[in-house]
Amino acid sequence: MSTSLCTWLSPDRLETADIAIITVGWNVKDLLEKNIDALLRSVGSITARIVIIDNDSHDGSADMVREKFPVVDLIANSFNGGFSYGNDQGIIVRKSRHVLLLNPDMRVEPDALQKTVEYLDAHPKVAVMGGKLTTEDGRICPHVRRFPDIWSQLAVVLKVPHFFPRLLNHYMATDFDYVCEKEQSVDSVRGSYFAISEGALRHLGGLDTRYFIWFEEVDYCKNAHTKGWDVVFVPWIHATDYVGRSFKQQTRYWAQKQFSRSMVQYFEKWHSGWQSMLLKALRPLGLASGWLVDRWRALQTKPKKVIPS
Repeated sequence: MSTSLCTWLSPDRLETADIAIITVGWNVKDLLEKNIDALLRSVGSITARIVIIDNDSHDGSADMVREKFPVVDLIANSFNGGFSYGNDQGIIVRKSRHVLLLNPDMRVEPDALQKTVEYLDAHPKVAVMGGKLTTEDGRICPHVRRFPDIWSQLAVVLKVPHFFPRLLNHYMATDFDYVCEKEQSVDSVRGSYFAISEGALRHLGGLDTRYFIWFEEVDYCKNAHTKGWDVVFVPWIHATDYVGRSFKQQTRYWAQKQFSRSMVQYFEKWHSGWQSMLLKALRPLGLASGWLVDRWRALQTKPKKVIPS
């Protein structure tokens, strides 16, 4: 592989790039800046573009991109349309063959983009490819999942795994071998490093915008499998995952609300009606648990009154 830097195409150039990296961000300016810096240090013989979708951040993210990275194609939204909507905006304007949906709290290895393009070019039946993700201290970040069924999601809604942690082992694919050096076919991979091939974009399109956040990548992989495409985990393509920094700015209630809504929408699309109705009926229990956690945290952080002596 060439040790020269990848060729980055600016928004005003009309050529079709080998790959476009699409990142949707919300109030993660510092991590986003480091993410783009790492991308621009990528090595290889490919051509690439960067498309940043800013979902109405209030921390100066969009201004930072404009000032420091003129090679980047920036879409600054005046509202937060969610993860699927933002990524589809990027897919529409990408001017590339393949795309890589990359979270802002990710750091790619210098050769990851080259390897991603080479793999997708060599495997035309692959719709989605995920790589090996590790935390900043080098631990494996488990992100391969089996498709959800009603029993695993009922357990999630009712918080049963808090008492029986192994109940979700099958769904969470705890038996998956991340150390194996061979590529493996999987049900789904996390959307934080989510490479979609040229063929899949042409036949499957972009993400389903009914999902604001969560389940959109599971939905895309489900659609790919249903239509005869492959989804793979490739261990020799590596990135560091700083794991959900945007979500940490939100309350537990907000997270439960978005997750459970997307869960119901996924089951409405892919499963029988009674399953989605059951999840919808039990959804308030999950929302209540999120609200209670937020209240408990608020009480723990509330300043204690000092009684004068």
